[in-house]
Amino acid sequence: MSQHRSEVRHIAFREWLILSLLLLLVTATVSISGIMQRSGLGLYDRFMQLDSRPAREDILIVAIDDYSLSELGKWPWPRQHHAALIRQLSAAKPLAIGMDVLFSEADNTLTADGGIPADQALATAMKEAGNVVVPLTSQSAGRGLSAAKPAPQIAAAARQTGHIHIELDEDGVARSVFLREGNGSEWWPHFSLALKNVGQNTAAGTETWIPGTRLPLAERKTSSGEGSWLRDYHMQIPYSGSSGHFTSVPYVAVLRGEVPASFIQGKYILVGPTATGMADSFPTPVTGNEGVVSGIEINANILAGLLEHRAIESASVWLAAIANLLPVLLTMCCLLWMTPRKALICTGIIFMMTLLSCGLLLHTGHWLNPVPALLSLIIAYPLWSWRRLEAAIRYLGAELHLLEQEPDLLPEFQDDDAQTELQTVLTDKLEKNIQAVHDAASRVRNLRQFVTDSLASLPDATLVTTTDGNVVLSNQPARAYFAGIGIPQVNDALVPYLFAKMSQPVNTDPVHSQSFSWWDLLDLKQTRLMAQGIEVRDPAGKDLLIKSAPCYDADKHLTGWIVSMVNITAIRAAERSRDETLHFISHDMRGPQASILALLEMQKDPETALSNEEFMSRIERASRITLGLADNFVQLARAESQDYRFEEVDFQDMLIDATEEMWSLARSKKIRIRTEIPEKEFPVRADRALMTRVLTNLISNAVKYSPRETTITCSLELRQDMNGSLILCHIADQGYGIPRAEQSKLFQRFQRFKTAEQPKNDGVGLGMVFVKAVIDRHMANISFQSAPNEGTTFTIQIPSSQF
Repeated sequence: MSQHRSEVRHIAFREWLILSLLLLLVTATVSISGIMQRSGLGLYDRFMQLDSRPAREDILIVAIDDYSLSELGKWPWPRQHHAALIRQLSAAKPLAIGMDVLFSEADNTLTADGGIPADQALATAMKEAGNVVVPLTSQSAGRGLSAAKPAPQIAAAARQTGHIHIELDEDGVARSVFLREGNGSEWWPHFSLALKNVGQNTAAGTETWIPGTRLPLAERKTSSGEGSWLRDYHMQIPYSGSSGHFTSVPYVAVLRGEVPASFIQGKYILVGPTATGMADSFPTPVTGNEGVVSGIEINANILAGLLEHRAIESASVWLAAIANLLPVLLTMCCLLWMTPRKALICTGIIFMMTLLSCGLLLHTGHWLNPVPALLSLIIAYPLWSWRRLEAAIRYLGAELHLLEQEPDLLPEFQDDDAQTELQTVLTDKLEKNIQAVHDAASRVRNLRQFVTDSLASLPDATLVTTTDGNVVLSNQPARAYFAGIGIPQVNDALVPYLFAKMSQPVNTDPVHSQSFSWWDLLDLKQTRLMAQGIEVRDPAGKDLLIKSAPCYDADKHLTGWIVSMVNITAIRAAERSRDETLHFISHDMRGPQASILALLEMQKDPETALSNEEFMSRIERASRITLGLADNFVQLARAESQDYRFEEVDFQDMLIDATEEMWSLARSKKIRIRTEIPEKEFPVRADRALMTRVLTNLISNAVKYSPRETTITCSLELRQDMNGSLILCHIADQGYGIPRAEQSKLFQRFQRFKTAEQPKNDGVGLGMVFVKAVIDRHMANISFQSAPNEGTTFTIQIPSSQF
């Protein structure tokens, strides 16, 4: 059976290893090849939409919108409008002005106000401003791409020129730009980078920080031949928001001076079209399928990212592959080590954590496509479940063959018709195997349950062991007993180990007692002795009778041992109590009676007769001693009985009753009894008569064992602890005290203490036994502090019934 299980585990691990390697290979292939790149772009867009940021206050869009077109007429507008706009903006002292308007062709039309060419008027305004950026584009010149520069006069007047190309991915969405483009001999920064350079007074090509990925030389070209167009510094655009995110004012409002100069001062101004049908608009990650964003707003997003030193960097191919492999490997480990339900939950958690991690990485400016890992996580659990289901069917078939060979020792009751109908319905092979295994296993469980119930029904602690002493079965009394002496695990333990802390047997002959070993419990030579049982004492002081008997199979081969333990503590305690009582009756009770008989005999003889007064005094004293002994014995018997009458009572009432009862005894020795009781109630549940007798005994002892003209103090206090309220009663005397060597015997039967300084007392040593018995039955506690000639203080702690 063990070999079969080992083979099953080996097959399961082999299948897990094959499936893991297959999923890791698929994940790595998909990640490196970029097959799922488009799905990753969709996920990238969703994360980008969730990562919205506040618009920068130092970026302002001057929009060529529908309102401006309706006010200034159709496009294109005369260039003197742009010159006037630049002069109006320049007067407010912005950081940079970006004119996202193409001025590719010269315009020598004379202006109406001064009669100068339009390009000259625009160039003059740009020179006076000193911070204007103009755009350029690329065009096809028959031999490749070339730069479509602004008119020479305008290009010369601009502070910097930048390209306005936007990269579109295969799905037509604008997600990136190249920050530098050129024809090999000349490079131009992107329009937004040029604006940043002008605002920070940086010359083009001398920037200290340019984000984006530098491309290999072979990948920079977009066309071949002499007019090859080159690109570099590929940057993913870190969009701050969708359309309308940045502050915008109409072109015509600025032109007319309706926008305050303070609203323009110290800002980056982007002038460009946003009107419907006019603007070069593109779908973006932040708009999705809902619309497009104008080119001027895309440039504003690029500028915001550059100013904040914020860009999105895509992970390298190998780093992305490794990052995708990690969650797949972790998931496969969970599938191997966990139950199906826990593995499913962990797979879901890993799936969500992978998504969340990629979203957080994008927020910090790094993008890693998690789609290959997510795809493998989706298919991992179904594939593993399918393989384990196949393994379960094979395993159940093999186990069924083994379980059918188990003997039927108990009667079985089965409805044949119902069973036939059930087999007809169960057409699935797995269900049939499960049902068959259930029937075979049920027979084994019933047999074991029969043995277990029989063992559990035994009242004494019982162990069933193998021939070498290993415990295979134990009942609840046995487990509870060994747990109580610090051995929590009984099954699989060795019998000699379980009994190692026991004393040596006390009821065997001296020779055997010296050579006794706990292995004798499992020795066939000691069967007769062990059948009678050996008496030992455990670490807790309990008296036990331990027996053992061998077990045989049908062929009379020894198969194990049955070891039982009978707790005879109560029997031995009763025997000791009987012996003490007999001693009490034979000695203490007979002594006074014998004295009385002797006095009567002496009184018959005139020569030995005492005076009547002395004779009566001696008779009275002996009678009182006998009566006191009998009364103490009866009170102790009642204290140890089950007949207690609990009631709600104020503890101070019982204390006052006890002090009043002892007042005359204390007065006879000129001893003062003082009470210190706060003005409050001390409610308890107690047997009033017995508890009052306890207090009377304590005060009586204090009077007896104190010299004349001393003080006995009785006090009460109420204390709170974690378990509730406690009432503390202190009875303190100024007496002779208890010798330190005798203090441990205070609550034992027939113990009397006397120092050299104190007078003789007639007690028999039952009073404190009575006190301890009553206190224990009230779930209370009694303690004392005493030293010779320094007095004794008894303290009773009893739970209060006040909540």
